[in-house]
Amino acid sequence: MLLNKTIGFIGGGAMAEALIRGILKSGMIEASQLIVNDISSERLRYLTNLFSVETTSDSQELAKKADVLFLTVKPQVMNHVVDQITPVVSKSTIIVSVAAGVTLSTLQNKMPGVPVVRVMPNTAVAVGEGMSAIALGKYATSSIGEMVSSVFASVGKVVTVGEDLMDAVTGLSGSGPGYVYVLIDALTDAGVRVGFSRQTALLLSAQTLLGAAKMVLETGEHPAKLRDMVTSPGGTSITGIHVLEQKGVRAALIDAVVAATERSKEMGRK
Repeated sequence: MLLNKTIGFIGGGAMAEALIRGILKSGMIEASQLIVNDISSERLRYLTNLFSVETTSDSQELAKKADVLFLTVKPQVMNHVVDQITPVVSKSTIIVSVAAGVTLSTLQNKMPGVPVVRVMPNTAVAVGEGMSAIALGKYATSSIGEMVSSVFASVGKVVTVGEDLMDAVTGLSGSGPGYVYVLIDALTDAGVRVGFSRQTALLLSAQTLLGAAKMVLETGEHPAKLRDMVTSPGGTSITGIHVLEQKGVRAALIDAVVAATERSKEMGRK
């Protein structure tokens, strides 16, 4: 699908690095197909040494060459980047934006007729276990959506949603790693409290969450059913779950996602 295409990245930060690592590891493209642009020459040298990719300091030059152009920059600089490349972007170039809060309409108003795809990945793409949601712009066909999905599938799981749900994606999976880190940290403290070293407690906590998540994904069972499988009558698990319900942990997580979703909407309106 990406054979013989030139793939460009404007912005060579952590997200670009994770995506480049994933797509090269998957074998869907060769390093010779990649060109990366960044304002930092040090960062460009690092990526060249790491992946043997071509780099450039000229975003317009890259925009002219790229068949697929990933905009992996911070939201606050997106308008500046798009203004720079708009005069040279071809209508056959596929634009993939990963900037939170930057809408498809914002991009398409600046680049009319150009196929644009908006993606909200989370930070776990860095370890190949990310969760990404994609939304297709007006000129992005289903085949373009499949191509973009294949790229992000190389670093985790992918779903396609309407853009109206992108703020909810941000609130749930985009911000979700932060919630999970709080849980891991709290479980680690609990492990220390009951006698483990912090290192052992952290391993027990993190691996337990990883294993539980994998059980949900690989069995396809509802988490409530899996929970019931480990809650023996009068046992330790149901005793602990009872305390979690008393303390409102379930409601707090729901409230956190709703609040983060609303904050994403507010940021998008600015």
